[in-house]
Amino acid sequence: MSPLAPSTSRRREVGSASARSLLLTVLGEFVHPRHETVWTATLLDALGALGVEEKSARQALTRTATEGLLTSSRHGRRVLWALTPQGASLLDAGTSRIYGFLRERHPWDGRWLVLSVPIPETQRQLRHRLRTRLTWLGLGSPTSGLWITPDTTKNDDVDAVLQELGLAEHAFAWVGPTSGSGDEDRLLAEAWDLADVEERYLAFLEDFGARRTAGASPFVNQVEMVQEWRRFPFLDPDLPGELLDQNWPGIRAADLFHELHSAWHRDAQAEWERLDSAAGAKP
Repeated sequence: MSPLAPSTSRRREVGSASARSLLLTVLGEFVHPRHETVWTATLLDALGALGVEEKSARQALTRTATEGLLTSSRHGRRVLWALTPQGASLLDAGTSRIYGFLRERHPWDGRWLVLSVPIPETQRQLRHRLRTRLTWLGLGSPTSGLWITPDTTKNDDVDAVLQELGLAEHAFAWVGPTSGSGDEDRLLAEAWDLADVEERYLAFLEDFGARRTAGASPFVNQVEMVQEWRRFPFLDPDLPGELLDQNWPGIRAADLFHELHSAWHRDAQAEWERLDSAAGAKP
């Protein structure tokens, strides 16, 4: 078996949705930084090394192209893929968020940004879009129609989301400290599932900490680590230290992510170049 080849059980675990997500991670780590085109065969081999069946990999390519993130050009019987400006912009934003996440601690002045934006249950698609965008910004929702964050600098970003979704005229937002009434711990627990986030951080530390000396493929390790880490900006609101337990594992996980990414980077890039050269040599 090739050192990059996954087990059969691993192949069965990767579905079409995960295939697309892995494709975006591969594009962000190895294609976009080079500002180059890439052969279909290179992407299929790379995704195959990560446990993606060829059929699912091709479906992921087609879906990503349909979304306007990739464009293709035919060269005889072969196809080259390139990121569109929209795709490059998406990966730029994702890279900035992923690699900047938890790298700086910000002092907290005790104030909260509170947003009220009621949307009827019948407008489920709009509710989903709003939830996705606000969650990405780190806001939590302790009750229906109400969103909060201790990061008051997000006000302009929140306003941009409301404007984009046509909700500005229906929303109200204000900034200030709590009055002292109510249980702040309960507020946090209802706005964010911090227990689940903590468990995920601990699992990340255990899994990837054990890979330091495991001797597995740096390419596979790096992609799988980035794939797992990119979930955290959606899950962790990056709360100030004043609102977290002293043993909160987020910063330790971030330190491990950057340590291992730096350690694996050179060899992972070399593996990618070998995959690309092999695909380029195919008739």
